[in-house]
Amino acid sequence: MYLFVINSGSSSIKYQLFRWPAEQPVCSGLVERIGLPDATITHNVFTSEAEPVIQRSQPLPDHEAGLREVVGLLTDPAQGVLRDPQQIEVVGHRVVHGGEAFAATALITPAVKAEIKRLFSLAPLHNPANYLGIEVAENLFPQARQVAVFDTAFHQTLPPKAFRYALPTSFYTEFGIRAYGFHGTSHQYVAAQAALYIGNSAAKLITIHLGNGCSMAAVLGGKCLDTSMGFGPLSGLVMGTRSGDLDASVIFHLIQERGYEPAQVQSLLNKSSGMLGLTGFSDMRDITKSLLAGDPAAALAYDLYAYRIQKYIGAYAAVLNGLDAVVFTAGVGENDARIRTLVCRNLEFLGLHLDDARNEKRAKGLREINKAEARVKILVVPTNEELAIARQCAELLTT
Repeated sequence: MYLFVINSGSSSIKYQLFRWPAEQPVCSGLVERIGLPDATITHNVFTSEAEPVIQRSQPLPDHEAGLREVVGLLTDPAQGVLRDPQQIEVVGHRVVHGGEAFAATALITPAVKAEIKRLFSLAPLHNPANYLGIEVAENLFPQARQVAVFDTAFHQTLPPKAFRYALPTSFYTEFGIRAYGFHGTSHQYVAAQAALYIGNSAAKLITIHLGNGCSMAAVLGGKCLDTSMGFGPLSGLVMGTRSGDLDASVIFHLIQERGYEPAQVQSLLNKSSGMLGLTGFSDMRDITKSLLAGDPAAALAYDLYAYRIQKYIGAYAAVLNGLDAVVFTAGVGENDARIRTLVCRNLEFLGLHLDDARNEKRAKGLREINKAEARVKILVVPTNEELAIARQCAELLTT
């Protein structure tokens, strides 16, 4: 069957089309800058030796316009892979926040849509875009079954001692204030790949997702015991534009003593902090250039970024009562050897021994970068959220 995966952001659509059960997509692409006159579409086709790449720039006023262009590419007479969009039988959607209502993948019904909408306040930057992607797909693929895969679902195995905050109980029971965690689809995928690689389904793993957003998870036997993001995606590690962990007293000080409005503080911590606040850049490639040019701010930012990760590794090794592997993934985790070096430095007491030559070598696919004699594996595992979503959709509909 043709299975179409959509990852809809506030101004973007990432997608892959699978002819299931084949796990290699027949095409993939990215629509960016939706709502602007210079929106772009990058479409990759994998069904021929040439593997053509189509790139366009054009006005796309909304997500429906963007997805209609994608449908046109899928059915293009010259380079399309479908005769008719009606051939698509399943559409899988990434939905960031499922609250406590969804601990697993769900077939989308009016009730499921209503719950996703109810959770808008918990993920105001993500769930509305995900919901819009569902509605657009329902219009364009009315014959297909629509499936929701939730970023928070993997973290629903956290015990209460990990997900509860030390607030009055009513704040949890009435308002749902607890740690939910995010990037769950990525953590689940790379943890499964790592466990398979080391041949231990009960493995004690720390997965480290480092992109523009960053998070970590402690995974035991495929189940998440703790994760660094909490009620929202702001807590935990230093990120591209988010502060990560912060003493709440700073927020009170900014509002009460410095005259900041709550909305200004929210914008500051989510959009102007993190690596951007420390260096003026949110992209690690730009920060690396500054570092190599001798910028002390970039050097401090790298140290601070890695130090926060090291603290969580120590904490999660305690949570797991041991460690079989540390797993780096996502854009920074997979490609920035310097970060991996800084993170693994001085962790020999935990059994981590980085092989510098292996670490520096660029390669595709899962790779091991620890020394051969090391007790704990250090792995780089490329994440593939779209494939993970496709697998969960197929599993739901065939069981």
